[in-house]
Amino acid sequence: MAGHAGLSTHVLDTARGCPAVGVQIELIRVDGQNRTSLKTATTNADGRTDAPLIERGALEKGTYELTFHVAEYFSTFEAAAKPPFLDIVTLRFTVGDTEAHYHIPLLVSPWSYSTYRGS
Repeated sequence: MAGHAGLSTHVLDTARGCPAVGVQIELIRVDGQNRTSLKTATTNADGRTDAPLIERGALEKGTYELTFHVAEYFSTFEAAAKPPFLDIVTLRFTVGDTEAHYHIPLLVSPWSYSTYRGS
């Protein structure tokens, strides 16, 4: 898996059964009380970012957060919760193996979300 090492994400709209297009994502490095913004991206037509959030060879051990701006995404649909139940979804995770690929998908509806470490 070293050929795919790095960090990627994918957002799926489970309420509509499709990729979530246009979701703003922020990648933050967490070191104790310090938080460093590394990258912002927006999901494409496949619900993915156009490039990995961290390229192969640049992934470092440590704690990261992916912040997904889901209220903004769901606000474009008539059936959206008003006011939104979920606004920003933040996933905090730890990278322990820099040779592995970390794929962190978000499965989200206006009322719930789940995640897992994908391949």
